[in-house]
Amino acid sequence: MWGYSKKVAVCKLGRDPHQIPDLPAPGSWTSQSPELMKTAYGMGCWARQVLVPEGPLYRVAGTAVSISCNVTEYEGPAQQNFEWFLYRPEAPDTALSIVSTKDAQFSYAIFKPRVLAGEVQVQRLQGDVAVLKIARLQAQDAGIYECHTPSTDTRYLGSYSGKVELRVLPDVLQVSAAPPGPRGRQAPTSPPRVTVHEGQELALGCLARTSTQKHTHLAVSFGRSVPEVPVGRATLQEVVGIRSDLAVEAGAPYAERLAAGELRLGKEGSDRYRMVVGGAQAGDAGTYHCTAAEWIQDPDGSWAQIAEKRTVLAHVDVQTLSSQLAVTVGPGERRIGPGEPLELLCNVSGALPPAGRHAAYSVGWEMAPAGAPGPGRLVAQLDTEGVGSLGPGYEGRHIAMEKVASRTYRLRLEAARPGDAGTYRCLAKAYVRGSGTRLREAASARSRPLPVHVREEGVVLEAVAWLAGGTVYRGETASLLCNISVRGGPPGLRLAASWWVERSEDGELSSVPAQLVGGVGQDGVAELGVRPGGGPVSVELVGPRSHRLRLHSLGPEDEGVYHCAPSAWVQHADYSWYQAGSARSGPVTVYPYMHALDTLFVPLLVGTAVALVTGATVLGTITCCFMKRLRKR
Repeated sequence: MWGYSKKVAVCKLGRDPHQIPDLPAPGSWTSQSPELMKTAYGMGCWARQVLVPEGPLYRVAGTAVSISCNVTEYEGPAQQNFEWFLYRPEAPDTALSIVSTKDAQFSYAIFKPRVLAGEVQVQRLQGDVAVLKIARLQAQDAGIYECHTPSTDTRYLGSYSGKVELRVLPDVLQVSAAPPGPRGRQAPTSPPRVTVHEGQELALGCLARTSTQKHTHLAVSFGRSVPEVPVGRATLQEVVGIRSDLAVEAGAPYAERLAAGELRLGKEGSDRYRMVVGGAQAGDAGTYHCTAAEWIQDPDGSWAQIAEKRTVLAHVDVQTLSSQLAVTVGPGERRIGPGEPLELLCNVSGALPPAGRHAAYSVGWEMAPAGAPGPGRLVAQLDTEGVGSLGPGYEGRHIAMEKVASRTYRLRLEAARPGDAGTYRCLAKAYVRGSGTRLREAASARSRPLPVHVREEGVVLEAVAWLAGGTVYRGETASLLCNISVRGGPPGLRLAASWWVERSEDGELSSVPAQLVGGVGQDGVAELGVRPGGGPVSVELVGPRSHRLRLHSLGPEDEGVYHCAPSAWVQHADYSWYQAGSARSGPVTVYPYMHALDTLFVPLLVGTAVALVTGATVLGTITCCFMKRLRKR
């Protein structure tokens, strides 16, 4: 709001002076004063008005101040001139010329050096608005400031100057880095260098206090700048701050983290402020500052910043997990026999934070067959909660994944198989914990390849299959036999055999994969599949190495090409089975023939039917003719 100080000449336009209302005292007029003046001096009577802020204004020594001056309801050119004067408390009747928009030699000697240096100046915002600016207030700058506008009016009416009081307060604002230890412990003289691991909390403290006698509010802000870059408003990125109205706000890049609870700012005691940045990231590195600003409420109700100070808190380095995470494996290339245990060790190293509140780790083993590209498939892993799991294809096997030391993990296969041969790698992943229990993957690392060789069992299988009797008719039972021969292999080798069929279409085999009909496993348990004709099936072991498949009540749908598929199995000490070899017999064609009687039955049936129809036709014709002749007689 604006106040007015004025020299008024009464404009009497036929009105009774006794009807003029009492006017407020000079210096206390409000923005309603123009209408009041028109009421007082007659409607349609204009009067120049000079507007300056309401006072008194309180500002701090060493800071900048700006005082506006606006002139309205004037005659003459649109560009008005402004002259500023100062009335000091010790000489309230003496006007000291400060600066003018019209006369470059206007300033008194006490202000001349400051005006020439640009420390004191008047800046025109528009033709009828100007601002007095003082860059660095001094104690002797306190007093009453008058803005005077030389008249350009045809008549001397209204106010030609406005006055506002400025009081200069001593600079008592203090800001410093809070000591890391208990109160009373001396903080380091130079800004410390702090190193935090990615994912950990970064906590910094700041002390800010003032002893200004007037009622003021403090706003405290934490900011970050890039190392070795001069600090200024353009280069200092605000992290979070407490405003003068006690609202907590974050800079644009940190707003989401403040809302998620990863960024916190609180006041501890009367003058201590503490910022905590959770889940430190690589972008959080830099030089951190604390800025304290003192605010005061002017008489017009607006808030003005009267002091600001900044201090360096610390130089912060964030040690990223990707730069520290390393994985090594042992004990080196392995050569083992089938059925022997396989143990591999994985060690996770680096300057890493311990697993817990801020960080978590998962470790797993991958295997790729020899010569295969890529890391391969997962064998086993321990997740961030320490829960183990097996990869696809390893279910049901005796495999253990465990943590044997603080950063050492062991993979153990109780009984290795030839199919376990390949290249093994250990994969470690590091996670940082955000707000709540949310985890974010921050780094991953794989070890060098570790070759593992498992000797082959050397089992060679051969299978011969045939159709007993060679020919089978519909309705009969077809018996298919399969003899298996074995060379090599360990003692206790078990055999299994399965029967498969491929259907033919137009004399060619169908593109549909072979269909399991039945078989006997290595444990002697029969397994039945789906028979094409849908009839009963039986599979049995008729000799140590001889298997038989029987298709009862053979039908035309059972036609197809059958084969026998034997496999050799080895059981280890952990009772697990693995396939040591396999083979496939030659094709056996099954074609259900029809019996001779079945072949004659259809023509006989057709002939009999034709004879009966023909006889009936002849007999009917003769009977019809005989009856006609008999009727004529």
